[in-house]
Amino acid sequence: METNKTILLTGAAGFIGSYLLGFLNKKGFTQLIIADDFSEEDKWFNFEEKQFIAKVDREQLFDWLKENDPAIDVVLHLGARTDTTEFDYSIHQRLNVEYSQQIWHYCTQKQIPLIYASSAATYGSGEYGYKDDHAIVEQLQPLNPYGVSKNEFDKWALQQSAAPPFWAGLKFFNVYGPNEYHKERMASVIFHSYNQIKKTGKVKLFRSHRPDYKDGQQLRDFIYVKDVAKVCCWLMDLPVESGLYNLGTGKARSFEDLARATFAGMGKEPVIEYIDMPEDIRDKYQYFTEADMQKLQQAGYTDSFFSLEEGVGDYVTEFLMKRAYY
Repeated sequence: METNKTILLTGAAGFIGSYLLGFLNKKGFTQLIIADDFSEEDKWFNFEEKQFIAKVDREQLFDWLKENDPAIDVVLHLGARTDTTEFDYSIHQRLNVEYSQQIWHYCTQKQIPLIYASSAATYGSGEYGYKDDHAIVEQLQPLNPYGVSKNEFDKWALQQSAAPPFWAGLKFFNVYGPNEYHKERMASVIFHSYNQIKKTGKVKLFRSHRPDYKDGQQLRDFIYVKDVAKVCCWLMDLPVESGLYNLGTGKARSFEDLARATFAGMGKEPVIEYIDMPEDIRDKYQYFTEADMQKLQQAGYTDSFFSLEEGVGDYVTEFLMKRAYY
């Protein structure tokens, strides 16, 4: 793998972006231009020890690129408004749709490969399944403004006749792992479970509000952030077909399994309580997600993914218990 590439990475102060920055550094990549809103102090630990050649505020990025005209080899666009409880769509429209369109136009004009973060939130309640098939993208009905904005950009990308030389929209499923300390309510259930166990010795999970799911048996495809970084790295080096790709493990697991894995990582016996789901998210809640991973595998990705127990165990013992960053 050539490590002398110059990479533009957006969202570099955030959870997945800062992990990917560290992952690339460890692989030998140091020619990184990073972009984000760097004003939030609680995100500084995510990037302050990392190696990069330029740090640019996201609002200044396109002016900076015009002024400096760097020779970029690949763009990793992970910057987005990721709050699924933000119901002001204009915020998602500006940051997740229009900003991404600007990135796309830049990559098209400069002929730079583009890898960007889409989301499993685009699948809504899963009435069309969880297959990364371009034919269903127009029909998808996301459950919240965040998911709508991600799907709007996917739809727009598929309609473009002018495109980067290669592009991939990665539909991230439930990503967890280090560097999410700043995310508060939007952090992973593992992060919240760990903190609840540490404080009270037990975990509170949402009660099911559907008769076809028992409490704690809501199912999600949980993917460790290290696997996300590995796939992004793999795509940078390979001429696969442009398009949308699911990025999950392909195996749905229950929130109860996740809580038990967190207790196990901490060396404690599980104590689980069930509480009502907040009403503001109750009718926007996905009860099941599971990535169909055939497309990525057929493109040549053969590495196995961390199991829930392996990933949670690593996250708890190597990061959460040490309050460590990656």
